[in-house]
Amino acid sequence: MAKEIRELVRETIGEEPYEYYPLGNYIVATPGICGGRPTFKYTQIEVEVVLDLLAAGEQMERLVENFQEHIPREAIEEALKLAASLLKREAKMVTV
Repeated sequence: MAKEIRELVRETIGEEPYEYYPLGNYIVATPGICGGRPTFKYTQIEVEVVLDLLAAGEQMERLVENFQEHIPREAIEEALKLAASLLKREAKMVTV
């Protein structure tokens, strides 16, 4: 299966340059931030942390409340959809 190559996006936020590879509308991989692991756009909050909280039983409403200034509900929903998509892709690779 071919690996998808994404283009680096360059923006200026305030006076600071911000470069990232988009993985979705809300999820990015930013060189130099969290080791390039997926984060929510414009934050240093790793997607894995939020998914782990959900897996541990944290309620979506509480996460939205706790991260309301940084991560909208749609971003968390996107993280779940991307994780499910990756799992499906991995499962197909194993069974093919």
